[in-house]
Amino acid sequence: MSKSKWYALFVKTGEEENIKKRLVYRIGDRDIKVVVPKRCMRERKQGVWEYKIRTLFPGYILLNGTLSKTDCELFNDVPGVIRLIKDRDGPTEISENEMRIISQLMCNDDVIGSSYAYYEGGSIIVTGGPLLGLEGYIIAVDKRKGRAKVRLNIMGQPRTVELSIAFVVPA
Repeated sequence: MSKSKWYALFVKTGEEENIKKRLVYRIGDRDIKVVVPKRCMRERKQGVWEYKIRTLFPGYILLNGTLSKTDCELFNDVPGVIRLIKDRDGPTEISENEMRIISQLMCNDDVIGSSYAYYEGGSIIVTGGPLLGLEGYIIAVDKRKGRAKVRLNIMGQPRTVELSIAFVVPA
């Protein structure tokens, strides 16, 4: 992920990918990256386990770059965009610490994959995947469903998201 500033757009929930396409088209050759963070989740449907891609923060699209006043007005004209998150001084920047954690989870892609862990003495030890080194953010685990509830902050607001986790038997 780039060192430039990150911002968030509040958009119509469930339409994030369509709105992303519209934004990319409208942005054109400006140096602004549009990101919809997603997670790969293991879900059971009619007794069969399958992997589904789900939005990490429903109703939000992240922007990476330097925004001008013209850019801010351009975003508001895109169908499905509710508003750019801002205060009276202009667009609100997502803190470096919040983006560092989100970037680590997304690794090299917009999709957060599965992590691998095991229990040791009542603690969860993550051995691989996006949650490696982020054990302190895990607040609950459902071994049967293969999900970890993780507490993340975005725009200063705490959010609990579920990420895929697989438990392994240590050697």
